[in-house]
Amino acid sequence: MLKLNRLGKLLLVATVTATASGVVCGQEEASTWNQWRGPSRDGLVRGSNWPSSLSETNLVRLWRVELAPSYSGPIVSDSAVFVTGTAEKKSEVVYALDRKSGKELWRVQWPGAITVPFFAASNGSWIRSTPAYDGDSLYVAGMQDVLVSLNAKTGKEQWRVDFVKEFKAPSPAFGFVSSPFVDGDSLYVQTGASLVNLDKNTGKIIWRVLKDAGGMMGSAFSSPVLAMLAGQRQLLVQTREKLVGVDPKTGEVFWEQKVPNFRGMNILTPVVLGDGIFTSSYQNKSWLFNVSKPEKKFQIKEGWSNNAQGYMSTPVVIDGYAYLHLQNQRFTCINLTTGERTWTSQAFGKYCSLVAQKDRILALDQRGKLLLIKTNPKEFELIDERKVSDQDTWAHVAVCGDEVFVRELNAISVFRWKDSKAK
Repeated sequence: MLKLNRLGKLLLVATVTATASGVVCGQEEASTWNQWRGPSRDGLVRGSNWPSSLSETNLVRLWRVELAPSYSGPIVSDSAVFVTGTAEKKSEVVYALDRKSGKELWRVQWPGAITVPFFAASNGSWIRSTPAYDGDSLYVAGMQDVLVSLNAKTGKEQWRVDFVKEFKAPSPAFGFVSSPFVDGDSLYVQTGASLVNLDKNTGKIIWRVLKDAGGMMGSAFSSPVLAMLAGQRQLLVQTREKLVGVDPKTGEVFWEQKVPNFRGMNILTPVVLGDGIFTSSYQNKSWLFNVSKPEKKFQIKEGWSNNAQGYMSTPVVIDGYAYLHLQNQRFTCINLTTGERTWTSQAFGKYCSLVAQKDRILALDQRGKLLLIKTNPKEFELIDERKVSDQDTWAHVAVCGDEVFVRELNAISVFRWKDSKAK
């Protein structure tokens, strides 16, 4: 079983993994938010200390701009904020806003809306995938399984790939949900009922694997991450049916592990610590799987499982404990060494996006509330909460330095921390 009490070793592994994926921790990382779950793709935030409360004195709104509705999280460069929307249920739109004032810098749009089925339709059929930004280009996934590269300064389209046409794949019933991941010149994403590696400069498809892994309802929901597992740099993906380790260069599948699921609803992004992988699925359980390579062949074994049923929220991991928002709308804390649930909170909203810094978690509740939670493995400790929107807030919260970016359903609000003396 993974020995998570060796915190120094785990931090070293995390540093190596971040370096391998092209992430450099420092001031630039702290002041930008370039992809799903932030610069390190783990929801962990560097930079100024967070304040001791969410009062209007400590968290001041700088500006707010009304937009077309969206579920995808904001992307923040040193000078701009990039957001998406679905306009009049017909077109998808991308906005670039001035980071200081919210003034519109450019806007582009294309036909592309769909209507999602079943219970998902009750919350709207808005664009879902969070874009990726590499300093020059913005990579935006449209609901009809298209991926578009835009010049981040001008909004000019540089290339476009329609995966339904390219692969003759089924149109995704729930739209393009997986968020793109950039590593070097490669752009990885789950789309076209498969995992795809594209040349980020041209849109040329380098390889495609895990074909038809999305099942009858189309492509996977979860987003890929890069990890160092059993001494091997690999792309970790959760399809709608299984966890898979893939060679990022060649597309070779190193190993596979089935993840029990309800109608393929494996949604959250798997979390890596050392050689262990934590995941959880809707109406099922939570698991820790351990990856090893004893004789030149990868092996993956279940370390433990428990009855915590995750849903859409990806957990943050602090000091060997996973803090997870569940299907039943409660938070729970899981000891990743033993699999023990150390506490479970009262119910909150249907969804919470989570980011963390040191001993604090900032959670954006779907009901328009920000929650400030202490990372205490012994008990649930809510430090403060504040209503910041009268709209639903399904998009992932972003924190850059002393600024907090909240994508409301029909707007974006930007706040600034005023108290940076929290301990």
